[in-house]
Amino acid sequence: MSEPPAGEMAPKADMFDNGKSLEYTTAAEDGNSVAKAPWGEDGDVPTEEELATLRHIGDKIPYSAWLVAVVELAERFTYYGLTGPFQNYMQNKRDDPRLPGALGLGQSAATGLQYFFQFWCYVTPLLGAIVADAWLGRYNAIVFFAVIYICGLLILFVTSLPSSLDSGAGLGGLIGCMIILGLGTGGIKSNVSPLIAEQYTRTKPALKVLSSGERVIIDPNVTIQSLYNIFYWCINIGSLSAIATVWMELKIDFWAAYLLPFCFFFVGLFTLIIGRKSYVVRPPKGSVLLDAGKALGIAARNGFKMDAAIPQFGEQFISELKRALIACRVFCFYPIYWLLYGQMNSNFVSMAGTMETHGLPNDLLFNLNPISIIIFIPVMERGVYPLLRKLRIPFKPITRITFGFFLAASSMAYAAGIQRWIYNTGPCFEFPLSCPASKGGALPNKVHVAAQTPAYVLIGLSEIFASITGLEYAFTKAPPSMKSVVMGIFLLQNAFGSAIGIAISPTSKNPHLVTFYACLAGVTTLVGTAFWLCFRHHNATEEELNKIDANNEEFKPRPAADVETAVGRLKNRKH
Repeated sequence: MSEPPAGEMAPKADMFDNGKSLEYTTAAEDGNSVAKAPWGEDGDVPTEEELATLRHIGDKIPYSAWLVAVVELAERFTYYGLTGPFQNYMQNKRDDPRLPGALGLGQSAATGLQYFFQFWCYVTPLLGAIVADAWLGRYNAIVFFAVIYICGLLILFVTSLPSSLDSGAGLGGLIGCMIILGLGTGGIKSNVSPLIAEQYTRTKPALKVLSSGERVIIDPNVTIQSLYNIFYWCINIGSLSAIATVWMELKIDFWAAYLLPFCFFFVGLFTLIIGRKSYVVRPPKGSVLLDAGKALGIAARNGFKMDAAIPQFGEQFISELKRALIACRVFCFYPIYWLLYGQMNSNFVSMAGTMETHGLPNDLLFNLNPISIIIFIPVMERGVYPLLRKLRIPFKPITRITFGFFLAASSMAYAAGIQRWIYNTGPCFEFPLSCPASKGGALPNKVHVAAQTPAYVLIGLSEIFASITGLEYAFTKAPPSMKSVVMGIFLLQNAFGSAIGIAISPTSKNPHLVTFYACLAGVTTLVGTAFWLCFRHHNATEEELNKIDANNEEFKPRPAADVETAVGRLKNRKH
C-alpha cells in the first residue's frame, strides 16, 4: 500500500454505532486536521437518505396555536352544552313522569330537528369560508360570527324560561336559535380549523440533535398531525359541558342548562380578543369559488380534462384546483360516517330513555364519547404514533380514515345487539314505555343504561382516526388560496350526513330499531371497504403532495417581526 505524499496527512475516520463515520482531513489554510461530517448538522435540510432512515418527530407547538385551541374549546363547550339537552327538550313533555322535557314533539320529530340543526351547522361553514377568503380574513370572520352566535344563545335562553314555554314561545324560539346559532358556529368552524394550523409556519423538514445525541427529523407534517390532535382534544374537553347541562336540566330546568354555556362563550371571545396581537394571519385573497366553478365547467366541456382550463386561468391555479379536488373526492365518503355519528345525540339518547337509568339523566352517557377521546388521544399521540414511526410502520391518512369507518360500523353493530337485548326484556319488550305494564311510561325495560358504554367509546375511537385525519387532510391537501373553502367542503359532508338522517328518521322507531342499527353497520362496512379500494393509492403520494406548499413564497416561515398580525393589518387598512 503506497504512503501518502510528503506534507499531506493520511485521512482517518472514526466509526459510530449508527454506521456513520467522521472523517479527518487536512485544512488547506494551516495544515491542521479538521473533522468533516458526511451528514447534516442541527437545523440543516436533511438528505433523502436521512429522511428515509431517521426518526420523524413533531416540532414545538406555538403559543398562538394554544390560544386558538382555547377559543375552540370555549365554542365547543357552548355548543355541546346546548345540544346535550336538546333531544329531551324537544322530545318529552313538560309533565313527563321520568324524563325532563319541554316541547313534547316525540322521538321521530325530535330526531328530525336534531338532524336539521346538524345539517344547517355544517352547511354554513362554506359561507364562513367565503366571507373570510373574500372580505374579512379568518380572524375577523371568527369575531364577526361570534357576535352572531351570541344572538342565538340569547334567544334560546329567553325562550326556554318557564314563562316563555307557558306562552308557547318555546318551539319558535328553538327554531330561530337553531338558524342563528348554526350560522354563527358554521362561520367559526370553517376558519378556526385552518387558523390553528397556520400558527405553525415551518414548511420543510429539518435535522435536530436531541439531548440524548439521537439525530431526528423535525417534520412539519407530524407537527400538523399533532396540532389537530391537540385541537380535537380541546374540542372534547369543551364538550364535557354536557355533563353539567344535562344534570341542570334534570335538577333545575332547561333555562339554567342553557345559561351556563351562554356565559362560558364569553371566555372564548375574551381569549380571541386579548390574543389578537399574537395570531399569525393571512390577508383575504378573494374567494376562488367562482373561478373554480368556471374552470370545472371548461373541464366538463372538454371531457373532464382540467388542463383545458389552463389558457384562461393559468397553470398554477389549475394545479392548485387539481390538488383541492383530490381532497374533495376523499371527503365524498364522509356523509355515511357523520350519519352514524349523529346517532349519539339522537337515537342513542332515546334508547337510554327506555333503559334503567337509576337516577342518571338519560342523555348523560353521550359524554362517554368525549371522555374516551380525551383518554385515547394522548395514548395515540405519545405512544402509538411515535412507536409506529420508530418501527417504520406507515399509518398514513387513507389507512387511518378507513380504520375509523370500520370502528364506527362496529359501534352500530353493538347498538343493534343492545337494542335486541332491550326488545327481549320486559316489561314492554318491543314497545318500551308503551304498554300498560310500564305504568304510564314510569317503568322502562330492565336493561341497565351502562350497557350502552361500548357504543359511545367505539365512535369516540373512530373519531380519532376518521374525523381528526379528515381535518388534517383538509388543511394539508388544500392549496394556500383554498384552505378555508376546502375545510368548509369537508365540514359540509356532515350536513349531507344529517340530510340522510332526516330522510331516514321516520324509520327510527320501535319495533324496527334493531334492523335500523344493523343496516347502518352493514352499509358503513361496505362504504369503508369501497373508500380503501378507491383511495389507497393516495398513501403513496402523501409526502409529494405535502411538499407542494414548501416552495410557496407566501407561506414560507418568516421572522416574528415580519409576520403580519391581525391588529397590524387592521392598522394598515385604517391608514
